[in-house]
Amino acid sequence: MAGVIRAKQLFLCSSILSSNNNKVLLRIPRRSINVIAGNLNSSETKKKEKEKRKRRKEIEVARETAEAVVNKEKRRTRSSREYEIADGDEVPSSHVPVMLGEVLDIFSSVRLRSFVDCTLGAAGHSSSIIQRHSELKHFVGMDVDPVARKLGHFHIDSLMHPTLKASIVLKNFKYIKSVVADTQPELLDVGVDGILMDLGMSSMQVNNPERGFSVLQEGPLDMRMDPQATLTAEDIVNSWPESELGRVLRDYGEESNWYLLQTRIVKARLNGGLHSTGELVDLIRGMSPASRGGRQGWIKTATRVFQGLRIAVNDELKTLQNSLYSSFDVLAPGGRLAVISFHSLEDRVVKQTFLDILGFQREEINGEGSSVKPERQIEERVEKELKEKEAWIKQTVIGSKGVILTKRPITPSEEEERLNRRARSAKLRVIQKL
Repeated sequence: MAGVIRAKQLFLCSSILSSNNNKVLLRIPRRSINVIAGNLNSSETKKKEKEKRKRRKEIEVARETAEAVVNKEKRRTRSSREYEIADGDEVPSSHVPVMLGEVLDIFSSVRLRSFVDCTLGAAGHSSSIIQRHSELKHFVGMDVDPVARKLGHFHIDSLMHPTLKASIVLKNFKYIKSVVADTQPELLDVGVDGILMDLGMSSMQVNNPERGFSVLQEGPLDMRMDPQATLTAEDIVNSWPESELGRVLRDYGEESNWYLLQTRIVKARLNGGLHSTGELVDLIRGMSPASRGGRQGWIKTATRVFQGLRIAVNDELKTLQNSLYSSFDVLAPGGRLAVISFHSLEDRVVKQTFLDILGFQREEINGEGSSVKPERQIEERVEKELKEKEAWIKQTVIGSKGVILTKRPITPSEEEERLNRRARSAKLRVIQKL
């Protein structure tokens, strides 16, 4: 304050000096001038320090972001393959099969006499497989969704030829052994040459509000993949114990704000509960602060909540794990199992189950990442032969029962991620039976 007063005095005196044509000599104490200069320098110094701290923080954030990107790239193998889509009339335009070219590459070197598509959907992958492999004699398509099965059946029928025996079954892929035994029992002796699982939600399911999968469309809280199943998301939201509801939101939805969500949902039961996707979304939107990304903030939270409920309704992770074991069992020697997952929980199950199948143990390293400890030394000769034969194979893990051909998962090319947003989170892992 003293500095400000002194500055005003100096300005007044300067005006007087100017008005008298410099005839009056004004004497200002040197100490007052020093105080004014000192205060001005102090203010500038504080401003510079603040700017330096802001700049250091920006540099630190940029460095952490760059490290995160590098670490993410290290944990995967981005596909360098040219983006490939199915031919015009093979699949409906609303459904584009993810990583089609990469899937075709995986089975290109296999003499594919038999093939099982565990998640047939609109038959995007299978249609291309049938067209590329004239040696294919046995095809089995499975889907738990009756609408998807009907559409897939239509497209497979259009590709039938006299030497191809095809069976389209309305079953969950956890029943792969019994389905193969019932439809094409001859395969039980020789095994299946190729099996595919695409774990993503189909556009047909998401775009139908009556299924209850969409965050942005009003519909019942259903979320059943199998319409004949009894458990729905409405049952979990309104009836499950509070601790179990919290576990679903925390472990399956991977939602950091799970406890508050759990409390609000249980509190809503006192007023009749939640019975539609819109009511659940309104509850989430009402507790999401505007500072957390606005509309995108509550949509991301709602997406995680819907993911958790969907996984619980369909018991997806346990079903996936059991199905991977069963699928490997029905593979023929040299046969391959390819799995496309779309979120970290699924990918973790696929990765660990593949290792368990080969008898490997996972060891944590500093709380992140993992390494494998094989029962016997890796056969370098086999690995070298595989890499020389197929360019897409980068790193392998070899055990006594088989070979994991994707030590790190393959992810879509940058072009596919740009043209097909649904593919952005896809990860492809492959195991081959010896």
